[in-house]
Amino acid sequence: MTPIKECLINKKTNINPMWLMRQAGRYLPEFREIRKLNTNFIELCLNAELSEQITLQPLDRFDFDAAIIFSDILMIPYGLGQKVEFKKNFGPNLGEINLNELSDLDELSFTDRMSPIYKLLQNLSKNKKLKNKDLIGFVGAPWTLLVYMINKVSPKNGLSNNFFADMERVDYLLRILDKFIKIHIKNQVNAGATIIQIFDSWSGLIEKDFDKFLYNPTLSLVNFTKQLGVPVICFPRGISDYPLFCKNVKPDMVNIDYNVEPENLLKNVSIPIQGGLDPKILLTDKKSLKNEVTKYLEIFRDHPYVFNLGHGILPETRIDMVEEMVTIVRNFK
Repeated sequence: MTPIKECLINKKTNINPMWLMRQAGRYLPEFREIRKLNTNFIELCLNAELSEQITLQPLDRFDFDAAIIFSDILMIPYGLGQKVEFKKNFGPNLGEINLNELSDLDELSFTDRMSPIYKLLQNLSKNKKLKNKDLIGFVGAPWTLLVYMINKVSPKNGLSNNFFADMERVDYLLRILDKFIKIHIKNQVNAGATIIQIFDSWSGLIEKDFDKFLYNPTLSLVNFTKQLGVPVICFPRGISDYPLFCKNVKPDMVNIDYNVEPENLLKNVSIPIQGGLDPKILLTDKKSLKNEVTKYLEIFRDHPYVFNLGHGILPETRIDMVEEMVTIVRNFK
């Protein structure tokens, strides 16, 4: 059994399992070389051969306990026919939603459009480098995808003024997202994903109707994934009540963000926990890094825990700091 599965299923492990969100990406010089020659991000995500190389790059360097596929949560809006592009120094930029096209979309057409991602997983599942390691597939949660599809850009400056203007459209999109996220999960599992992580990157923006936008949509995906026989990890970034989320949604593991106070969480959450370290710590010095990493390992010493970050690794992170972090985690007793 893989170290992460042992933590998830048996609630214990002989080592401190670890992997990093966005571990395959911009902080790696070998990734930047590929990216320089492949300026269209969506096309790069749909290149199964290059995506396989990118997925494996961090394992070649750091021997993490899992590979997470090189892809993006916005591949689902792309699969639904919405225009998605990534602009340099701006981020994602989405086109208009065509509700008529959405209503005509079937599972076969969606799967065909997304097929390079499943080819990537099939290739990785046969790769010897992943022996005794997990292969993590992932999706965006319905709320976060809804935010991008309606807002059309990153909501770092808040939601657009007319976001909730047409609630019929909101409800329709949530139904569509539930259907096609499940298809994407099923296809990833069938292609070889051994764990699914659900990223709700903008759940912190929800101010009311938590059942409608957070708990019920995510629970629907969690139950569906469990029925496929695959463990599911949830990352509801920015929410104020992780214990209530765990009680309502019942994931196999919860990934916490760096604003969570881990000691308090431990008193109220019994399921396995992942993550928490502020990625900015990797931009400081090795002494500060050791203090913070050790803090999390000490707090969760007697609780099933997978070491990870409280958000994705930052592009300006130095390789030697990641190496140091790995050494600290591996040597912790």
